[in-house]
Amino acid sequence: MLFNSYLFLFFFLPLVLFLFYNFKHSFVTSRIILIISGLIFYSHWNINFLPIIICSVLLNFFFGHILLRVKKKKFLLMFIFINILILGIFKYTDFIILNLNVLFNQNIKLWNIQFPLAISFFTFQQITYLVDCFNNVIKKKKFLDYSLFVVFFPQLIAGPIVKFNYLVKQFNFGKNFFLDHFPLGFFILSIGLFKKLVLADNFAHVVNSGYLNSANLDFIQGWFVSFCFMFQFYFDFSGYIDIATGVALMFGVVLPQNFNSPYKATNLVDFWQRWHITLTSFLTNYIYLPIAKSFSNLTFLKSSILIIFVFFISGLWHGPSWLFIIFGLMHGFGIILNQIVSKYQIINLNKKISWGLTFTYVNLSLVFFRSESFEQASNIFKSMFFFNGVSLPSYFNGYVNLGEKISYEGLFNYLGISTISKFYFLILMIFSFLIIFRKENSYDFLKSFKCNYRYLLFSITIFLLSINRINSGIEFIYFKF
Repeated sequence: MLFNSYLFLFFFLPLVLFLFYNFKHSFVTSRIILIISGLIFYSHWNINFLPIIICSVLLNFFFGHILLRVKKKKFLLMFIFINILILGIFKYTDFIILNLNVLFNQNIKLWNIQFPLAISFFTFQQITYLVDCFNNVIKKKKFLDYSLFVVFFPQLIAGPIVKFNYLVKQFNFGKNFFLDHFPLGFFILSIGLFKKLVLADNFAHVVNSGYLNSANLDFIQGWFVSFCFMFQFYFDFSGYIDIATGVALMFGVVLPQNFNSPYKATNLVDFWQRWHITLTSFLTNYIYLPIAKSFSNLTFLKSSILIIFVFFISGLWHGPSWLFIIFGLMHGFGIILNQIVSKYQIINLNKKISWGLTFTYVNLSLVFFRSESFEQASNIFKSMFFFNGVSLPSYFNGYVNLGEKISYEGLFNYLGISTISKFYFLILMIFSFLIIFRKENSYDFLKSFKCNYRYLLFSITIFLLSINRINSGIEFIYFKF
């Protein structure tokens, strides 16, 4: 079920809120309502995936029960391996077969397994639970709490990746009052919908057209399309996070911050401390640090190799594709280069130049992230680095090729933007730029929000503007991971 759908906004969410607030004083009933709601929300995509997440919950609850009683590391490693194996079978089997076929010139038949929605997220989240059980961080556990921890629908599909103790302590629903939580939740939800439906989805149409015609883009068009994807990706992901945060707030649950103006970052370390914060935290605390602590002497070289490995995992986690892996490796090598420059003080750049280099590097890496093939990525890079020529605009009505004096339709027309929409799209880009680089984060409103008519009017206005575009039918980018 899509957050940005009439079904979710005008039927599912109101119904669940109604049932929840009518039974919130019942410890058992309130949890059962949210658990069933999460399972319905999940199975709406494909009911065939429902047994997988149910079995995963049962299995890991049992594993956690063992780890609370028996503190043997081999059990922890075995349970984590089982989770990774299940994830690997569903998500990476065909990817492995394809690579084996190429490497050994074989013709092994693909399994064509459709991997379950959100399996990467709920697998990682349950691994944090198993580790916390082993480390005695979790003292009390109830099956209803654990089930809700996994299937709580606001953050089930695309995170954030939340730890058990952080979430379960907020499941004391008896103290929640509708008017204490709903106004702020609706405000954040409306901001998220606006980011997704009005901003991200508008950029998506340009990006999709540009990548579909990637072989024909010139220098200006290539950079324009790449920047449009940066904007699309930003508003798509931050919009999802805002909606998830807003919906969770309606139930009295505060999700951890997962997005903090990443395009303001002045280096790649700073970027990953701002982008998908909970994923960065997972990779750091559950992969990098445990391996780093196993070394008796952690040298700079060993640390660098470990960083490359972690970002290889990060890229592969996003999807079974070498394009995602290259995206991850680019960030890994970029962070190492950043550390070398810092460690040996090779060059001292001012903040604006550092920001510009970081922004451009992230933009280049996202070409691999967005591309559906190496050929498509190659076409985009060719256009961005002069291989396809340079064209100058003539009032956006036509272009003249500098090398050949050949006229053709303008950039906006070529990318599917009508004449009437040109001015609107330019305004949209300026508005988006100001939001990204000048405005505070939506999460900051959790402290500054005031329940008054001004906020109410703003919420209703952007909500209505957003649902006017709800039929765009473009799902969130992170939903496929």
